Amino acid sequence: MSRQAMEITHRSVSSPGGRIHIAEQGTGPLVLLVHGFPETWYSWRHQMPALAAAGYRAVAIDVRGYGRSSAPAATDAYRMLDLVEDGVSVVHALGEETAVVVGHDWGATIAATSALLRPEVFRAVGLLSVPYTPPGGPRPSDVFARLGGDEEFYVSYFQEPGRAEAEIEPDVRGWLAGFYAALSADTMPASGAPDPHFLGRGGTLRDRFPAGRLPAWLGERDLDVYAGEFERTGMTGALNRYRNMDRDWEDLAAFEGAPVTQPSLFVGGALDASTTWLADAIEAYPVTLPGLLSCHLLDGCGHWVQQERPAEVNRLLTDWLAALPA
Repeated sequence: MSRQAMEITHRSVSSPGGRIHIAEQGTGPLVLLVHGFPETWYSWRHQMPALAAAGYRAVAIDVRGYGRSSAPAATDAYRMLDLVEDGVSVVHALGEETAVVVGHDWGATIAATSALLRPEVFRAVGLLSVPYTPPGGPRPSDVFARLGGDEEFYVSYFQEPGRAEAEIEPDVRGWLAGFYAALSADTMPASGAPDPHFLGRGGTLRDRFPAGRLPAWLGERDLDVYAGEFERTGMTGALNRYRNMDRDWEDLAAFEGAPVTQPSLFVGGALDASTTWLADAIEAYPVTLPGLLSCHLLDGCGHWVQQERPAEVNRLLTDWLAALPA
């Protein structure tokens, strides 16, 4: 493979919301990489060279509202239907008809919904950290409001326009460092400590973040990259994803209980609340992900799986991709 093909290149492509910034490396079958909150394409920096070396065209996007992608002003421009169509637009703009889609955190939900709604485009789906749960059930905001008793769940907090921005934006770098540390295996609060997914009435999330130490996977330069993007863009585009969960529930009502049938992969961290709280969703995979080829819970790993354990995740991804039907 040429040196040019092995370098990460950057450009923007047109999408229904304006433009999507992509980082691209390698040639071969297309693998679309979708990040979560609060990240950018940069969260795939360890996977892109490994995928390119294995013979794939790795394309990591900045999700709508993040980084160098467009950030529409309207809150309802961040509903899941729009994010799915952004991904379809990227695939077609790259001259492809189909792709494998892999997502982390919110990106996992975007990836799963993309596979559910557009199976003719997304031929396989990899999910990192957040398990697939089919559409349906109670209204999300009602569920979140009942969690925590006297405390408030972070999703409810994020859903109120402007509220989390007021906490985060005066010190983006410090807030991000604490948030990343709170969900990382080597820096998360000890068992029995106040849960950083909740906040006390009148408090902030940051009150419960660990202070003074970055997780091993996050260097100062890495933190600078993330902080620089969010200092430039602000947090509203990213937080608007949370503010559309009830709209998504309505938009996807026709798909209640629907499985994702394409070949799939799941990789989660055994210490991640996403996998412990949603253990029942993982147990339901024979029904909800009947095409599951590979499922892994990484011992001693937190939420940021592809950054905390890059070599292991790279191996699992490339082995799974190699096993997909041609």
